[in-house]
Formats: sequence, structure tokens, C-alpha cells
Amino acid sequence: VQLVESGGGLVQAGGSLTLSCAASGRTFSSYTMGWFRQAPGKGREFVAAIRSGGTTNYANSVKGRFTISRDNAKNAVYLQMNSLKPEDTALYYCAAARTFTVGTIEYWGQGTQVTVSS
Repeated sequence: VQLVESGGGLVQAGGSLTLSCAASGRTFSSYTMGWFRQAPGKGREFVAAIRSGGTTNYANSVKGRFTISRDNAKNAVYLQMNSLKPEDTALYYCAAARTFTVGTIEYWGQGTQVTVSS
């Protein structure tokens, strides 16, 4: 089973990026999927999640700027990030689980780096 992220990069403050996560090895349509991030010297923090039925949840720090979506037919999840800030700089991880907390994630991707310059 693999989760492979893509779409990270370097962007100026105020810019946009879209992260993608492609899952393989099993079907995740019944799982909650989403994103965590980890900045240098900090712990891994929740960013956004989307349940199998489409209900979404966001960290307060990204609410109104980030949008999560999924395509169950493609076994994929996406994160559209707008109005990026330097404090959004982090390694972004795709994750999947039946209970979506940092301690109960069942599958992790390797991460994709997002760097926002001021």
C-alpha cells in the first residue's frame, strides 16, 4: 500500500499550489483521507481531512484558504492551497485512516515540501 504525494514546491506569499495524493494497493473509499504538515522543529499538525461521504474538516489556520477534495474512482485526494503564507512552509503528508488523528493514522505518504517565500 502506498500514498504518493505530488505538487509541492516554492511559491511566493499570496500564491497557490495544489497537492495531490495518489493511493495504490487498496481502495480507500471507506477511509477518511487528508493532510498533515510538519515545519522544521515542530510537531506534525493536522491540516484538513475529508470523510468517505465528503464531509470536510480544516485546521483553523487554513480555514477559508485551503480546500480538500477527493476522487474515489481515482483513489486520490487533493489539497488546493490559496493565499499561501510563509507560515504554511512545511513538509505536507498525505494520510488515510478510519479514525483520523495523528496517533491513529494507518497509512502515511512520504511527504512533499511546500515553501512559501515572503
